[in-house]
Amino acid sequence: QVQLVESGGGLVQTGGSLTLSCTIQNLNLDYWSIGWFRQAPGKGREGVSCISRADGNTYYADFVKGRFTIIKDKSKNTVYLQMNNLQPTDPATYYCGTSFRPLGPMGERYEWYNRFEYDRWGPGTQVTVSS
Repeated sequence: QVQLVESGGGLVQTGGSLTLSCTIQNLNLDYWSIGWFRQAPGKGREGVSCISRADGNTYYADFVKGRFTIIKDKSKNTVYLQMNNLQPTDPATYYCGTSFRPLGPMGERYEWYNRFEYDRWGPGTQVTVSS
């Protein structure tokens, strides 16, 4: 069965960095887009970043551009989310998800930011930011 496991969450100070990992079992990443979403207490699940199976194009939410980087390592079947300059607005549970669609930017047929385009999710890893 396909299994997604996130890791790397923890507690950091404002301005600090973390790298999250999403390791995916029994799935060929050549045919799947991978997204990172987050959900803070009392809020819905929102898109953070995505690496598409459409030529490996990457996408970022405006609130993380310039701070976060998504990286895929096919040899390890792992997708990383490198997070720098973490802010008090970033604490949340972070989830990775898979999509069979060739996800693209907002306004195109398959929008990466739409959580309903994703087929599977991991259990999440928690990120906390202290002042």
